Amino acid sequence: MCEIPSKRFCALTKEHRPLTPSLVSSPGSIASMGGERSTKPQDDIFSDHMCNILGQLEDIFRKAVLVAYPDVSDPVIQIQLSKHADYQCNAAMALAKILKKNPREVGEMIVKNVAPGPMIEKMDMSGPGFINIVLSQEFIRQQITNVIMNGVTPPPVTPKRVVIDFSSPNIAKEMHVGHLRSTIIGESLSRLLEFLGHDLLRLNHLGDWGTQFGMLIAHLQDNFPDFATKSPPIADLQAFYRESKKRFDEDGDFKKRAYEAVVKLQAHDPVHIKGWEEICTISKTEFQKVYERLGVRIIDRGESFYQSRMEALVKELDDAGFLEEDDGRKVMFADGAGIPLTIVKSDGGFTYDTSDMACIKNRIEEEKGDWLIYVTDAGQAQHFKSFLACAVRAGIYNPSVTRVDHVTFGVVLGEDKKKFKTRSGDTVRLVQLLDEGLQRSEEKLKEKERHKELTPEEFVKARDAVAYGCIKYADLCHDRSRDYIFSFDRMLDFRGNTAAYLLYALTRIRSIARTAGVNREEIVAEAKKKPIELDHEKEWKLARTILKLPDVLVRITDDLYLHPLCEYLYEVSTVFTEFYDNCYCIEKDETGKIVKINHCRLMLCEATAQVMEKCFAILGIETVDKM
Repeated sequence: MCEIPSKRFCALTKEHRPLTPSLVSSPGSIASMGGERSTKPQDDIFSDHMCNILGQLEDIFRKAVLVAYPDVSDPVIQIQLSKHADYQCNAAMALAKILKKNPREVGEMIVKNVAPGPMIEKMDMSGPGFINIVLSQEFIRQQITNVIMNGVTPPPVTPKRVVIDFSSPNIAKEMHVGHLRSTIIGESLSRLLEFLGHDLLRLNHLGDWGTQFGMLIAHLQDNFPDFATKSPPIADLQAFYRESKKRFDEDGDFKKRAYEAVVKLQAHDPVHIKGWEEICTISKTEFQKVYERLGVRIIDRGESFYQSRMEALVKELDDAGFLEEDDGRKVMFADGAGIPLTIVKSDGGFTYDTSDMACIKNRIEEEKGDWLIYVTDAGQAQHFKSFLACAVRAGIYNPSVTRVDHVTFGVVLGEDKKKFKTRSGDTVRLVQLLDEGLQRSEEKLKEKERHKELTPEEFVKARDAVAYGCIKYADLCHDRSRDYIFSFDRMLDFRGNTAAYLLYALTRIRSIARTAGVNREEIVAEAKKKPIELDHEKEWKLARTILKLPDVLVRITDDLYLHPLCEYLYEVSTVFTEFYDNCYCIEKDETGKIVKINHCRLMLCEATAQVMEKCFAILGIETVDKM
C-alpha cells in the first residue's frame, strides 16, 4: 500500500492551449490568454491545484519533440481522449509532413524521448503514427485522494484582471425574459473565472441616462410634486413609464416639458437630479430582488457614470482627426467597421457608440483590464465589430495586449418555436417567470410526495433549488449561440440531462454515506491513512471521469461556451450510476443490518459529490442535502 503523496505531480508552466469540442489540446493564439498556466515551481503548486491532464501531457510531449527534433520550432501538439487508451498524441502526423519522414518512425522517436515521470504508465503506437498514452494508476489514485482531502481545486493559471459586462437592464423598465440569458451566462462565467483565480470586476451597464428621463421626470412632477423632499410611492414603475410614454406621444405640451426636463437634467439641476435618483433607486431595488433570487452578484455602473468620460473622449477623437462630419453628425470610420460609429448626433447628444467607446477606454486604462467580456444577444454582433475596430484605430484597444470577448447568445423561444411571449403577446416578465418556476417546482415535488418525507424547511429549499436551478440549467446546457425552447415540463423532468435529475442524483450520492453512518470528516480521515484503492473497472472509469474536470474548465476559458460543463456534469452522473450498479458500497444482511462498509468506495462517492457540487456552484445552482 503506497503512502499518500505530500505533493501533486502536475507542474503547469506554459500557456494553456485552446481545447476543441472533443477535449483536444492544440496550439492557440491570443484567444487562449485566459488560461495561461502558472509559472510557479513544481513544489509550490502540487498541493494546491488539481491537474490539468491535457495541458500537462501537451507540455511533456512538446519537450519530447524538441529533444527529438531540435530544429523544429513551435511544434503542433494535439492530445485527445482515446478509445484505445486514456489519451492519444497525434503530433507525429503533422511533424512527419514537415520533416518528410514516415509518421510511425517520427512517433517512435517522440516516445523514445518522453522523459520518465510519474504520470504516464505506458505508451504504444497504433495506426500510421498515433501515440497511445495510459496514465499511471498510482497517479490516478493519488489525484482522487487529493480531491477527497482538499476538495476540488482549480488548475494553476496566471491571474488576470477581468472586466465582465452582463445583464444590463434599463432603468424604469422591468427585467424580462430577454435579460435572462445575459444574466445567467454572465454570472456563471464570473463564477468560473473567480474559481480559477482571476481578479473579476462584474459590471451591470444600466441604461440610466438619456432623453427618456425627461418624460419620466415631467410625469413625476405632475403626479408627485413634492418628490424632491418626499420619496414618491411608485408601486409599479413599468406602468409609470407606460403612462409617461403615452403622454409624450399624445400631448404636445407635455413633450415640450419633457425636452426641457432633459436639458435641466443634463445641466445637473438639483431638483431634476433628485427626480432621476428617485427613479433609479426604485428600479435598482426591483432589479436587486431578481438578482438575489438568482444568486447574482454584480456592481451597477450605468451610462451616467461615463458622461464626463464621453465628453473627454469626443474631444480626444476630434483633436486626433478621427471624426468626420456627416449631415450634422460626427462619425468615425475604421477598417473592419462595416457601419461607421455615430459619436455625436446632429443635436449634439451622445449615442450608444459614444458610450461603448468610453466604456472600453475606462475598462482598459482606468480599470487596468487584461481581459474584457461583454455578454449580449447576437443581434449586437455588428455593433461590437464596428466599435472594437474604431477602438483599435483610436489606439485605445490593442488585441495583442488585451483580450476582448463578445459572448453572444440566441433567443429564448416558446414551445411554439416563436419568440417567448405571454398568451396576450406581451414580453414575459422575469419575476413572473421565476414565480411560475416556484409554483411548477412545488407541484412536481408534491406529485412525487416529497413533502411527506421532507421537513417544511427542507421542502422549501428543495423547491427553490429545483425551480431556479432548472431555469438556469436549461439555458446553460445549450450551445449559447443558438436559440432554445423554454419548457417547464422538460426542465422539471427527473429523467435525463436536467437540473432536476442531477440535483436528485447528487442527493442520492450524499445519502450513501449517511446510510452507512459515516460523515465527511471520517472519510477524509480514512483518506489520510491510505490512498484510495481502485479495483473494479467501473471504479477506474469513474475516477478517470472525475479527473477530466480541470480540462473541461480550461477549455471553457478558451471559447466561453458553458454547455460542455453541463455535458460533463451529466457524464459524471451517468458514470457514477454504472459504478453504483456494479459496486456495492454498503452490504446488508437479510434483516437490513449493515454488515460491511467499503470505505474506498465511500471515498469515491465523496470525490464524485465534490466534483458535482463544484460544477453546480460554477453554474450558479444551489444544491440541497435532501430532496
